[in-house]
Amino acid sequence: MSNTLVFNPFFSNSIIKESRKPPKIISCSGPSLRILCSSSAPDQFVATEISRNNASLTGSAYDFDRATTSLSQKLLSSPKKVTIVRHGLSTWNKEGRVQGSSDLSVLTEAGIAQAERCRAALIETHFDKCFSSPISRAKSTAEILWQGREEPLVFLDSLKEAHLYHLEGMKNVDARKKYPKEFDQWREDPSNFCINGIYPTRKLWETAREAWLEILFTPGENFLVVTHKSILRALICTALGLGPERFRAIDVNNGGLCVFNFNKRGEAMLSALNMTAHMYTDHIYHY
Repeated sequence: MSNTLVFNPFFSNSIIKESRKPPKIISCSGPSLRILCSSSAPDQFVATEISRNNASLTGSAYDFDRATTSLSQKLLSSPKKVTIVRHGLSTWNKEGRVQGSSDLSVLTEAGIAQAERCRAALIETHFDKCFSSPISRAKSTAEILWQGREEPLVFLDSLKEAHLYHLEGMKNVDARKKYPKEFDQWREDPSNFCINGIYPTRKLWETAREAWLEILFTPGENFLVVTHKSILRALICTALGLGPERFRAIDVNNGGLCVFNFNKRGEAMLSALNMTAHMYTDHIYHY
């Protein structure tokens, strides 16, 4: 029988963190979970095991009701790991233009190099599928990332960028001058930003949920997603149960990587946000 620690949700974690001795069996009253504990010390075994009425483990939440939000609202076929990549630097990024859903902005030479760096950084990671926005700058990034992989790319309209109507293609400085009210609201109060009677940021939340369902109910366990910054923000926020008022609380660089783990209940844990080590070094990710 292996050594186990009976963990009570109200038991101090400091004992676990500070102890360098092998875990002992500790009895405590009340509801408890069996966990094989370890610290991050290099000389100790690293593992976590949990069991009691099939309790789910998401991050540091141990059997707390509604600690996370289920995106699927029903059981998935298996746990999922989803890596999301923002496309490489585009011509309109470089020129400081409002991009939105326009297909006229394409990857620059620097953007192509960023996509190639992403590919090299993920070369040793297996992905069952790659989902991408069909808009040029994301599509080109996905094609570079997916070179040499057997499965065909899957293009989802739900991964397209927000539609910003007549602002698209304008330089930011010109848009601010010509449409000050709309531009400032887009920048300062995006959840209430309204253009042509449409609320683009709120719409993003709808399409992000659609994208998650399409991805999570696809057979496989490890997926790659290539998309744009605004819809990426919406994907992150919807997975974490945050509303559109939190839109500008998150930023992801061109070529930045984010990683989510989902349990079978469709509950998300954000494991990495805006990883960019591969932009400056020859780092290869293993996770």
